[in-house]
Amino acid sequence: MVTWRERLHHAAASPRAQWALALVSATESIFFPLPPDPMLLAMGLLHPRQVFRLAALTTAASVFGGVLGYSIGALFMDTVGWPLVQTLGLAAHYATIQSWYRTYDAWAVVVAGLTPVPYKVCTLTAGAFGINLGIFTLASIVGRGLRFFAVAAAVYWLGEKARHLVLQRLNWILSGCVLIVLVAALVYRLW
Repeated sequence: MVTWRERLHHAAASPRAQWALALVSATESIFFPLPPDPMLLAMGLLHPRQVFRLAALTTAASVFGGVLGYSIGALFMDTVGWPLVQTLGLAAHYATIQSWYRTYDAWAVVVAGLTPVPYKVCTLTAGAFGINLGIFTLASIVGRGLRFFAVAAAVYWLGEKARHLVLQRLNWILSGCVLIVLVAALVYRLW
């Protein structure tokens, strides 16, 4: 029986791997249940000199998918967005993210882009709650970029050791990124 890691390694070595990475990154921002991090990790380990370019591709595709999710939330939340949120079992996150938007606005998007809170809920709700699209896009670039470039940096500096770190400790890495963002927000407010 073929394991998911063997399938992932095979997919990462495929000539169409970059297209698959972009597709997974974009659809994960709307409905796909699996994050692109393991594929980015596998591709980065196979092509370490290209890992930062792959992180940029992952970020761009994820933000593109985020804008599509935002559009669904803004235009079709009642007919498409809400049923999608319920089908994915993410309804409990909906009210939480709504309160985050009211309190933190764009910072909520940055944090949702980094943390285990499903980014797809963030994209749909940002559109439904009327968050400014430009601010949403910029915050998504920051949040998703920090996430994927953290994975790329781990691969670049740690090589194969990054596999365990990313697959087993990704939430710790992302929590560190959230801490960096919160410190940056605090410095910005004090400035």
